[in-house]
Amino acid sequence: MNLQIQRDSDTPLADQVEQGLQAHIGRRVYAPGARLPSIRSLATDLGVSRNTVIEAYDRLVTRGLARSQPGSGYYVEDGASRFPSAGLANPKEAESVTDELWHLFREQGDSVKLGCGWLPDAWRESEDMAYAIRQTVRRDRGGLFDYGTPLGSPGLRKALSRRLFAMDIEAPANQFLLTSGASQALDLLIRLLLRPGDTVLVETPGYYNLFGLLKLQGIQMVGVPRTVNGPDVQALERLLETHQPKLFFVNGVFHNPTGSTISVATAHRILQLAEKHGFNVVEDDIYADFQNSASPRLAALDQLRRVIYIGSFSKSLSCSLRVGFVAAAPELVKRLVDLKMLTSITSSRFAEEVLTVMLENGSYRKLVERLRRRLDRQLAQASRVLNQAGWQLFCRPSGGMFLWARWPGVDDAAELVARAAARGVSFSPGSVFTPDQALCPWLRINVTYVDDPRAMAFLNKPV
Repeated sequence: MNLQIQRDSDTPLADQVEQGLQAHIGRRVYAPGARLPSIRSLATDLGVSRNTVIEAYDRLVTRGLARSQPGSGYYVEDGASRFPSAGLANPKEAESVTDELWHLFREQGDSVKLGCGWLPDAWRESEDMAYAIRQTVRRDRGGLFDYGTPLGSPGLRKALSRRLFAMDIEAPANQFLLTSGASQALDLLIRLLLRPGDTVLVETPGYYNLFGLLKLQGIQMVGVPRTVNGPDVQALERLLETHQPKLFFVNGVFHNPTGSTISVATAHRILQLAEKHGFNVVEDDIYADFQNSASPRLAALDQLRRVIYIGSFSKSLSCSLRVGFVAAAPELVKRLVDLKMLTSITSSRFAEEVLTVMLENGSYRKLVERLRRRLDRQLAQASRVLNQAGWQLFCRPSGGMFLWARWPGVDDAAELVARAAARGVSFSPGSVFTPDQALCPWLRINVTYVDDPRAMAFLNKPV
């Protein structure tokens, strides 16, 4: 086998073996259905451990490029050679995906993060969470040290079942998988349900981390324009004439970055088209708790037949105490939990128990009620400032923390990003919210940071 291992490389050996095998499959050195070298023989040929080869083979199975036949070995999956090599075979590709994330999370001095996606530290309430942490340690000391269950805390899954029932989504506890935030939920779904070369629909503008996850797995993205009422269903119908997507990723309520909320008519039409064309919908609802009165969800209209529902507490409670979840049909949850165990064993039992305490004692409910009122006031103020200054708003959201705005006469928001940075205000350019990073005149504005004098000065006179 002509597979080279570079022992002085920073790339782990298992990654090198996986990438070499992917390249061989792509070039049909191993044709569909062919048996791959045995674990023992490949380990001997390459001078690596058997565990290294096993890890590489397991990754190929996860990516849909190979299959395991107990007692016989590993075989190339039928059709695998049609797909481009996925994953991190080219480290530069990973860098291009994460450039914007590094920009968001690197230290930027004391600049005001007017374009970020989280609440300011000053808005965070710690007393109730600190109490819940103490209670968790007292009643479940094992949560500090032990693994949780693969599905996640039974108590929290029951609590989530009750919360979704109040939104007309009927899902018993066994239809929930707890995750380390919504990003892990998206990652697990992409790995399980998609194969390199598959086509999915995404909203444009939309969530750049989703775009990055799809790009790293070699998935083809087709953008559906976002309107004030949700995805443009007429554009969606036209796209479905030429594309056969497996999934459609939709952020229904307080959409990131536009702040818009999907209408009932749009939701119904999406589900009709999903049924007609045979694709499933992933409903990302991580801003649900910012809403004063619940609007109909795709998951409620569909009852988790074609809809996979994702939620999270990272935005409302804590970015560090990361708890998210997937609600889906029981057979899909079973497959997801197997993948979760392979990739992360379990999510944080401790974080899940802290959240359970806060849900049980009512402190989380009171916290989000206060947060909603504060967000509503801030949204009204930010909208007023932008309107008076002459900005064009995509829509007037009914809640949440985002406004999508453009300055008249500016065709590329990167120009405004540079001007803002020189004045101590940081943004992400609008292009990162498009799947192809196309030139974009819009900026995402986080209304919770508008009070800062530097933010006010920039918004009132951006050029």
